[in-house]
Amino acid sequence: MSVTGRGRVAGKRALITGAAGGLGAAMGWMLAREGAKVALTDVNLSGVEALASGAASIINISSVAGLAAAPGMGAYNATKAAVWMYTKTVALEGAKQNWNVRCNSVHPVFIKTPILDPFIAMAGGDETTAHQKLARGIPLKRIGEPDDVAWCVLYLASDESKFVTGAEFKIDGGMLAQ
Repeated sequence: MSVTGRGRVAGKRALITGAAGGLGAAMGWMLAREGAKVALTDVNLSGVEALASGAASIINISSVAGLAAAPGMGAYNATKAAVWMYTKTVALEGAKQNWNVRCNSVHPVFIKTPILDPFIAMAGGDETTAHQKLARGIPLKRIGEPDDVAWCVLYLASDESKFVTGAEFKIDGGMLAQ
């Protein structure tokens, strides 16, 4: 089932009776896909439980620093690598236990967010100069935009990635391909 929700009923609440199958199930799925909080009821309790269990996706945000070491960043590298490895462990455990839960990690490089403020300060407050210096080691020769990461997260949260688990997604302009 493809999920292409547009949030048409985001923030709304719905109570669906007869939700274990047929029209009730279809309406429940549709409303949930479009952002509603849905309560499902039916005399067929196991059917409703099966319907309510529309799969989960855990998306952990790490960093390229968790995949490649850098001098002077030992603690940061270790914590980001731990997120990466924990993601793989959760993915395998979820599959082994048949939890219908996927787990993946996202590893961005320099993204235009306040985390770059110290680099901008070191460049004398010149944002353009700081971004140019940071982009030198990136094959695409620029730093990322927040939406570059958000698009990946959207993909991982959607059913478009329903067969993807335990993977790491590098949002790095090709930096780790070198």
